[in-house]
Amino acid sequence: MPTQPSLEDLRRYAVARTLFRPTTLPAAIQRLGFVQADPIRAPARAQDLTLRHRVKDYRAGDLERRYARLAIDEDCFVNYGFLPSTHLALMHPRQPKKTWNAETQRKAADVLAFVRERGVVHPREVEQHFAHGRVQNYWGGSSNASTQLLDGMHYRGLLRVKRRDSGTRVYEVATHPPADDSPTAGALRAAALLELILRKYAPLPAASLTYLARLLGYGAPHLAAQTQAALRLAREHLASCRIDGTTWYWPVDENPRSRRYAVDDSVRLLAPFDPVVWDRRRFALLWDWTYKFEAYTPPARRQYGYYALPMLWRDQVIGWANVSARDGQPEATFGYAAGPAPKAAAFRNALEEELHRMELFLSPR
Repeated sequence: MPTQPSLEDLRRYAVARTLFRPTTLPAAIQRLGFVQADPIRAPARAQDLTLRHRVKDYRAGDLERRYARLAIDEDCFVNYGFLPSTHLALMHPRQPKKTWNAETQRKAADVLAFVRERGVVHPREVEQHFAHGRVQNYWGGSSNASTQLLDGMHYRGLLRVKRRDSGTRVYEVATHPPADDSPTAGALRAAALLELILRKYAPLPAASLTYLARLLGYGAPHLAAQTQAALRLAREHLASCRIDGTTWYWPVDENPRSRRYAVDDSVRLLAPFDPVVWDRRRFALLWDWTYKFEAYTPPARRQYGYYALPMLWRDQVIGWANVSARDGQPEATFGYAAGPAPKAAAFRNALEEELHRMELFLSPR
Protein backbone atom coordinates (compact mmCIF):
# COMPACT_ATOMS: atom_id res chain seq x y z
CA MET A 1 0.00 0.00 0.00
CA PRO A 2 1.49 3.41 -0.99
CA THR A 3 2.67 5.62 1.85
CA GLN A 4 0.35 8.56 2.38
CA PRO A 5 1.85 12.04 2.00
CA SER A 6 2.92 14.03 5.02
CA LEU A 7 1.92 17.63 5.68
CA GLU A 8 5.38 18.63 4.42
CA ASP A 9 4.68 16.77 1.17
CA LEU A 10 1.37 18.56 0.77
CA ARG A 11 2.98 21.93 1.43
CA ARG A 12 5.64 21.36 -1.22
CA TYR A 13 3.03 20.00 -3.64
CA ALA A 14 0.72 22.99 -3.07
CA VAL A 15 3.51 25.40 -3.98
CA ALA A 16 5.24 23.57 -6.83
CA ARG A 17 2.19 22.44 -8.79
CA THR A 18 0.86 25.98 -9.32
CA LEU A 19 4.16 27.86 -9.58
CA PHE A 20 5.01 26.13 -12.83
CA ARG A 21 7.75 27.24 -15.20
CA PRO A 22 6.79 30.62 -16.72
CA THR A 23 5.09 30.25 -20.08
CA THR A 24 2.98 32.33 -22.47
CA LEU A 25 -0.01 34.34 -21.24
CA PRO A 26 -2.64 32.14 -22.96
CA ALA A 27 -0.94 28.95 -21.76
CA ALA A 28 -0.73 30.22 -18.17
CA ILE A 29 -4.43 31.14 -18.06
CA GLN A 30 -5.35 27.80 -19.59
CA ARG A 31 -3.27 25.95 -17.02
CA LEU A 32 -4.61 27.96 -14.09
CA GLY A 33 -8.17 27.63 -15.40
CA PHE A 34 -9.21 30.90 -13.76
CA VAL A 35 -7.48 34.07 -12.55
CA GLN A 36 -9.29 36.11 -9.91
CA ALA A 37 -9.58 39.83 -10.61
CA ASP A 38 -9.47 42.71 -8.16
CA PRO A 39 -9.52 46.45 -8.96
CA ILE A 40 -7.08 47.54 -6.24
CA ARG A 41 -3.66 48.50 -7.59
CA ALA A 42 -1.09 48.12 -4.80
CA PRO A 43 1.35 48.17 -6.51
CA ALA A 44 -0.55 46.35 -9.31
CA ARG A 45 -3.87 44.57 -9.67
CA ALA A 46 -4.20 41.07 -8.26
CA GLN A 47 -4.56 39.45 -11.69
CA ASP A 48 -1.26 40.97 -12.79
CA LEU A 49 0.48 40.01 -9.54
CA THR A 50 -0.74 36.44 -10.01
CA LEU A 51 0.33 36.18 -13.64
CA ARG A 52 3.78 37.71 -13.22
CA HIS A 53 5.09 34.52 -11.58
CA ARG A 54 3.68 32.31 -14.35
CA VAL A 55 4.15 34.29 -17.57
CA LYS A 56 7.56 34.94 -19.05
CA ASP A 57 8.52 38.63 -19.13
CA TYR A 58 5.12 39.68 -17.82
CA ARG A 59 4.50 43.39 -17.16
CA ALA A 60 1.71 44.99 -15.15
CA GLY A 61 -1.25 45.60 -17.45
CA ASP A 62 -0.33 43.00 -20.08
CA LEU A 63 -3.56 41.10 -19.50
CA GLU A 64 -5.71 44.17 -20.13
CA ARG A 65 -3.60 45.22 -23.13
CA ARG A 66 -3.80 41.82 -24.81
CA TYR A 67 -7.24 40.73 -23.64
CA ALA A 68 -9.16 41.53 -26.86
CA ARG A 69 -6.76 39.39 -28.92
CA LEU A 70 -6.91 36.34 -26.65
CA ALA A 71 -9.48 33.55 -26.33
CA ILE A 72 -10.31 34.54 -22.76
CA ASP A 73 -13.29 36.19 -21.09
CA GLU A 74 -14.08 38.20 -18.01
CA ASP A 75 -16.81 36.27 -16.24
CA CYS A 76 -17.94 34.74 -12.98
CA PHE A 77 -16.67 31.45 -11.63
CA VAL A 78 -16.25 31.00 -7.87
CA ASN A 79 -15.67 34.75 -7.98
CA TYR A 80 -15.04 37.30 -10.74
CA GLY A 81 -12.04 37.11 -13.02
CA PHE A 82 -10.57 35.82 -16.26
CA LEU A 83 -10.93 32.35 -17.73
CA PRO A 84 -10.50 30.58 -21.08
CA SER A 85 -13.49 31.26 -23.32
CA THR A 86 -14.05 27.53 -23.71
CA HIS A 87 -15.09 27.34 -20.04
CA LEU A 88 -18.10 29.59 -20.63
CA ALA A 89 -20.08 26.71 -22.12
CA LEU A 90 -19.95 25.03 -18.70
CA MET A 91 -21.90 27.93 -17.12
CA HIS A 92 -24.01 29.48 -19.89
CA PRO A 93 -26.85 30.00 -20.41
CA ARG A 94 -26.67 31.10 -16.77
CA GLN A 95 -29.94 31.17 -14.88
CA PRO A 96 -29.64 33.63 -11.98
CA LYS A 97 -31.41 33.08 -8.69
CA LYS A 98 -32.98 36.54 -8.94
CA THR A 99 -35.32 37.00 -11.88
CA TRP A 100 -35.93 40.33 -13.61
CA ASN A 101 -39.35 41.94 -13.57
CA ALA A 102 -41.08 42.84 -16.83
CA GLU A 103 -39.79 46.42 -16.84
CA THR A 104 -36.15 45.35 -16.40
CA GLN A 105 -36.55 42.71 -19.11
CA ARG A 106 -37.86 45.39 -21.46
CA LYS A 107 -34.95 47.70 -20.66
CA ALA A 108 -32.47 44.88 -21.19
CA ALA A 109 -34.03 44.02 -24.56
CA ASP A 110 -33.75 47.66 -25.65
CA VAL A 111 -30.12 47.89 -24.54
CA LEU A 112 -29.29 44.57 -26.23
CA ALA A 113 -30.71 45.87 -29.52
CA PHE A 114 -28.70 49.09 -29.05
CA VAL A 115 -25.45 47.18 -28.46
CA ARG A 116 -26.15 44.88 -31.40
CA GLU A 117 -26.63 47.90 -33.67
CA ARG A 118 -23.53 49.72 -32.42
CA GLY A 119 -21.29 46.63 -32.21
CA VAL A 120 -19.20 47.77 -29.23
CA VAL A 121 -20.60 50.06 -26.53
CA HIS A 122 -19.18 51.98 -23.57
CA PRO A 123 -21.51 52.31 -20.55
CA ARG A 124 -21.43 56.07 -21.02
CA GLU A 125 -23.10 55.69 -24.42
CA VAL A 126 -25.87 53.58 -22.91
CA GLU A 127 -26.54 56.14 -20.21
CA GLN A 128 -26.53 59.03 -22.67
CA HIS A 129 -29.00 57.22 -24.93
CA PHE A 130 -31.38 55.76 -22.35
CA ALA A 131 -30.95 58.01 -19.27
CA HIS A 132 -31.83 55.21 -16.83
CA GLY A 133 -30.98 57.36 -13.82
CA ARG A 134 -29.62 56.16 -10.47
CA VAL A 135 -30.37 53.12 -8.31
CA GLN A 136 -29.30 51.83 -4.92
CA ASN A 137 -26.32 49.52 -5.16
CA TYR A 138 -25.33 46.42 -3.19
CA TRP A 139 -23.51 48.48 -0.54
CA GLY A 140 -26.43 50.86 0.05
CA GLY A 141 -25.02 53.71 -2.01
CA SER A 142 -26.12 55.11 -5.34
CA SER A 143 -24.99 53.76 -8.71
CA ASN A 144 -25.64 54.47 -12.34
CA ALA A 145 -28.68 52.36 -13.34
CA SER A 146 -27.29 51.74 -16.82
CA THR A 147 -24.05 50.35 -15.39
CA GLN A 148 -25.99 48.05 -13.08
CA LEU A 149 -28.17 46.85 -15.96
CA LEU A 150 -25.10 46.16 -18.10
CA ASP A 151 -23.56 44.19 -15.23
CA GLY A 152 -26.73 42.11 -15.01
CA MET A 153 -26.78 41.50 -18.76
CA HIS A 154 -23.15 40.43 -18.66
CA TYR A 155 -23.82 38.07 -15.78
CA ARG A 156 -26.74 36.51 -17.69
CA GLY A 157 -24.56 35.94 -20.73
CA LEU A 158 -26.28 38.50 -22.96
CA LEU A 159 -23.13 40.63 -23.20
CA ARG A 160 -19.42 39.98 -22.98
CA VAL A 161 -16.53 42.30 -22.16
CA LYS A 162 -14.86 43.26 -25.41
CA ARG A 163 -12.11 45.27 -23.74
CA ARG A 164 -11.52 47.85 -21.03
CA ASP A 165 -11.03 51.55 -21.53
CA SER A 166 -9.15 53.05 -18.57
CA GLY A 167 -10.50 50.21 -16.45
CA THR A 168 -14.14 50.53 -17.60
CA ARG A 169 -15.71 47.48 -19.19
CA VAL A 170 -16.72 47.99 -22.84
CA TYR A 171 -19.33 45.50 -24.10
CA GLU A 172 -20.43 43.64 -27.18
CA VAL A 173 -23.24 41.13 -27.69
CA ALA A 174 -22.30 37.65 -26.48
CA THR A 175 -22.90 34.51 -28.50
CA HIS A 176 -23.07 31.07 -26.95
CA PRO A 177 -23.47 27.73 -28.69
CA PRO A 178 -26.76 25.88 -28.15
CA ALA A 179 -26.63 24.10 -24.78
CA ASP A 180 -27.84 20.61 -24.00
CA ASP A 181 -30.17 21.13 -21.04
CA SER A 182 -30.67 17.44 -20.29
CA PRO A 183 -30.00 16.19 -16.72
CA THR A 184 -27.02 14.17 -17.93
CA ALA A 185 -25.42 17.19 -19.62
CA GLY A 186 -25.98 19.33 -16.51
CA ALA A 187 -24.32 16.69 -14.33
CA LEU A 188 -21.32 16.56 -16.67
CA ARG A 189 -20.95 20.33 -16.64
CA ALA A 190 -21.11 20.45 -12.84
CA ALA A 191 -18.48 17.72 -12.57
CA ALA A 192 -16.23 19.60 -15.00
CA LEU A 193 -16.57 22.82 -12.98
CA LEU A 194 -15.68 20.98 -9.79
CA GLU A 195 -12.67 19.51 -11.58
CA LEU A 196 -11.54 23.03 -12.53
CA ILE A 197 -11.71 24.01 -8.88
CA LEU A 198 -9.68 21.03 -7.77
CA ARG A 199 -7.05 21.49 -10.48
CA LYS A 200 -6.59 25.11 -9.47
CA TYR A 201 -6.55 24.87 -5.68
CA ALA A 202 -5.36 21.33 -4.81
CA PRO A 203 -4.55 19.97 -2.33
CA LEU A 204 -7.77 20.97 -0.61
CA PRO A 205 -8.99 20.27 2.92
CA ALA A 206 -12.45 18.71 2.87
CA ALA A 207 -14.11 21.82 4.28
CA SER A 208 -12.49 24.00 1.60
CA LEU A 209 -13.65 21.72 -1.19
CA THR A 210 -17.19 21.99 0.16
CA TYR A 211 -16.88 25.78 0.45
CA LEU A 212 -15.65 26.15 -3.13
CA ALA A 213 -18.46 23.95 -4.38
CA ARG A 214 -20.88 26.37 -2.71
CA LEU A 215 -19.12 29.31 -4.37
CA LEU A 216 -19.93 27.73 -7.72
CA GLY A 217 -23.42 29.02 -7.01
CA TYR A 218 -22.03 32.34 -8.27
CA GLY A 219 -20.90 31.07 -11.66
CA ALA A 220 -23.49 28.32 -12.12
CA PRO A 221 -26.45 28.91 -9.80
CA HIS A 222 -28.69 26.77 -12.01
CA LEU A 223 -26.42 23.75 -11.43
CA ALA A 224 -26.59 23.81 -7.63
CA ALA A 225 -28.15 20.36 -7.27
CA GLN A 226 -25.82 18.84 -9.85
CA THR A 227 -22.81 20.44 -8.14
CA GLN A 228 -23.74 18.88 -4.80
CA ALA A 229 -24.13 15.50 -6.48
CA ALA A 230 -20.72 15.93 -8.16
CA LEU A 231 -19.22 16.83 -4.78
CA ARG A 232 -20.56 13.64 -3.21
CA LEU A 233 -19.03 11.56 -6.01
CA ALA A 234 -15.75 13.45 -5.80
CA ARG A 235 -15.35 12.64 -2.13
CA GLU A 236 -15.61 8.95 -3.01
CA HIS A 237 -13.26 8.91 -5.99
CA LEU A 238 -10.62 11.61 -5.49
CA ALA A 239 -7.21 10.81 -4.08
CA SER A 240 -7.16 11.67 -0.39
CA CYS A 241 -5.45 11.26 2.94
CA ARG A 242 -6.15 12.21 6.55
CA ILE A 243 -3.62 14.17 8.59
CA ASP A 244 -4.21 15.37 12.15
CA GLY A 245 -7.97 15.04 11.77
CA THR A 246 -8.19 16.83 8.41
CA THR A 247 -9.06 15.03 5.17
CA TRP A 248 -7.23 16.35 2.10
CA TYR A 249 -8.19 15.86 -1.56
CA TRP A 250 -6.27 16.13 -4.83
CA PRO A 251 -6.57 14.82 -8.43
CA VAL A 252 -6.16 11.06 -8.79
CA ASP A 253 -3.50 11.46 -11.49
CA GLU A 254 -1.15 13.42 -9.23
CA ASN A 255 1.14 12.20 -6.47
CA PRO A 256 2.01 14.81 -3.82
CA ARG A 257 5.05 12.74 -2.80
CA SER A 258 6.53 12.85 -6.31
CA ARG A 259 9.95 14.41 -6.77
CA ARG A 260 8.54 16.42 -9.66
CA TYR A 261 7.05 18.77 -7.06
CA ALA A 262 10.34 20.33 -6.09
CA VAL A 263 10.62 23.90 -4.86
CA ASP A 264 13.40 26.33 -5.66
CA ASP A 265 15.21 28.89 -3.50
CA SER A 266 13.21 31.86 -4.75
CA VAL A 267 11.39 34.46 -2.72
CA ARG A 268 8.02 35.36 -4.25
CA LEU A 269 5.68 38.13 -3.17
CA LEU A 270 2.24 36.73 -3.92
CA ALA A 271 -1.08 38.38 -4.64
CA PRO A 272 -3.62 38.04 -1.80
CA PHE A 273 -5.70 35.88 -4.19
CA ASP A 274 -2.86 33.78 -5.59
CA PRO A 275 -3.75 30.05 -5.68
CA VAL A 276 -0.96 29.35 -3.18
CA VAL A 277 -2.59 31.47 -0.47
CA TRP A 278 -6.22 31.99 -1.57
CA ASP A 279 -7.70 29.37 0.77
CA ARG A 280 -7.15 30.82 4.23
CA ARG A 281 -8.14 27.54 5.90
CA ARG A 282 -5.50 25.66 3.91
CA PHE A 283 -3.02 28.46 4.55
CA ALA A 284 -3.32 28.06 8.33
CA LEU A 285 -3.00 24.27 8.10
CA LEU A 286 0.10 24.41 5.90
CA TRP A 287 1.93 27.34 7.48
CA ASP A 288 0.54 27.53 11.01
CA TRP A 289 -0.36 31.22 11.03
CA THR A 290 -3.30 33.31 9.90
CA TYR A 291 -3.01 35.68 6.96
CA LYS A 292 -5.69 38.33 6.48
CA PHE A 293 -6.54 40.58 3.55
CA GLU A 294 -7.04 43.96 5.20
CA ALA A 295 -7.71 46.44 2.39
CA TYR A 296 -11.23 46.93 3.72
CA THR A 297 -10.25 46.85 7.39
CA PRO A 298 -10.07 50.20 9.21
CA PRO A 299 -6.39 51.28 9.36
CA ALA A 300 -6.25 51.22 13.14
CA ARG A 301 -7.23 47.54 13.17
CA ARG A 302 -4.81 46.31 10.50
CA GLN A 303 -2.21 43.80 11.55
CA TYR A 304 -0.44 43.29 8.21
CA GLY A 305 -1.23 46.39 6.17
CA TYR A 306 -3.51 47.71 3.46
CA TYR A 307 -2.49 45.22 0.74
CA ALA A 308 -0.03 42.82 2.31
CA LEU A 309 1.55 40.40 -0.18
CA PRO A 310 2.33 37.01 1.38
CA MET A 311 6.05 36.28 1.18
CA LEU A 312 6.91 32.79 0.00
CA TRP A 313 10.47 31.53 0.44
CA ARG A 314 11.06 28.04 -0.89
CA ASP A 315 7.95 26.21 0.38
CA GLN A 316 7.35 28.42 3.42
CA VAL A 317 5.19 31.53 3.62
CA ILE A 318 7.29 33.32 6.20
CA GLY A 319 5.74 36.78 6.25
CA TRP A 320 4.41 39.57 4.09
CA ALA A 321 5.34 42.76 2.28
CA ASN A 322 3.55 46.00 1.57
CA VAL A 323 4.85 47.35 -1.73
CA SER A 324 4.39 50.76 -3.29
CA ALA A 325 5.88 52.14 -6.48
CA ARG A 326 7.54 55.54 -6.64
CA ASP A 327 8.96 56.66 -9.99
CA GLY A 328 8.88 53.06 -11.12
CA GLN A 329 10.89 51.86 -8.14
CA PRO A 330 9.29 49.41 -5.71
CA GLU A 331 9.47 50.39 -2.06
CA ALA A 332 8.65 47.64 0.40
CA THR A 333 8.16 47.17 4.09
CA PHE A 334 8.22 43.67 5.54
CA GLY A 335 6.75 41.71 8.38
CA TYR A 336 7.49 38.17 9.53
CA ALA A 337 5.21 35.59 11.08
CA ALA A 338 7.73 34.09 13.48
CA GLY A 339 10.31 36.52 14.76
CA PRO A 340 12.81 38.52 12.69
CA ALA A 341 13.77 38.02 9.06
CA PRO A 342 15.87 34.95 8.22
CA LYS A 343 19.57 35.72 8.57
CA ALA A 344 20.68 33.41 5.78
CA ALA A 345 22.49 35.06 2.88
CA ALA A 346 20.43 32.87 0.54
CA PHE A 347 17.26 34.58 1.75
CA ARG A 348 18.68 38.10 1.43
CA ASN A 349 19.88 37.39 -2.10
CA ALA A 350 16.55 35.81 -3.09
CA LEU A 351 14.60 38.77 -1.70
CA GLU A 352 16.81 41.22 -3.58
CA GLU A 353 16.20 39.27 -6.78
CA GLU A 354 12.43 39.33 -6.18
CA LEU A 355 12.44 43.10 -5.71
CA HIS A 356 14.38 43.41 -8.96
CA ARG A 357 11.77 41.25 -10.72
CA MET A 358 9.07 43.46 -9.22
CA GLU A 359 10.81 46.54 -10.62
CA LEU A 360 10.86 45.01 -14.12
CA PHE A 361 7.23 43.94 -13.76
CA LEU A 362 6.18 47.51 -12.89
CA SER A 363 8.23 49.12 -15.68
CA PRO A 364 6.37 50.16 -18.85
CA ARG A 365 6.63 48.29 -22.13
